[in-house]
Amino acid sequence: MTTAPMNPLAGVSGPGKYSVRTDNLDMGSTAYGEGVETAAIKAGAPLAKTGNVKGTPASAVRQAAITPLYAPTQRPDTPIQEGIDMGPGAGSEALMMPQANDDTNFRAAIQSYKPVLNFISDQPNTSPETRAAIRQLFDNL
Repeated sequence: MTTAPMNPLAGVSGPGKYSVRTDNLDMGSTAYGEGVETAAIKAGAPLAKTGNVKGTPASAVRQAAITPLYAPTQRPDTPIQEGIDMGPGAGSEALMMPQANDDTNFRAAIQSYKPVLNFISDQPNTSPETRAAIRQLFDNL
């Protein structure tokens, strides 16, 4: 199957209701082959239906309030370190993301991976960088 246009000099077909396929793809009969397979796929689950969905008009986008880069802050009472685990303000728990387990769980997990990491570092085609990283990981346990 080719994706080349039928007439290369014609250019690309534009969007809209008068657009035509330029990739020369034709499904042919829908009674067998790809047509039956496509119908089976479509029958497997209902296709999503979008209601009367319309995009935002360009005039509304132009009228949107955009904060300039060097504008004064809109939240002067919020510390700049908000969301990180140092300084004033809420830490990373404010981001409502899963928190990393404590250091003992990490160490236990690495200890369970030690045989595999030793095997990887013993392979003749393992890069020196990988061996150094594994060695550093073991040194920090």
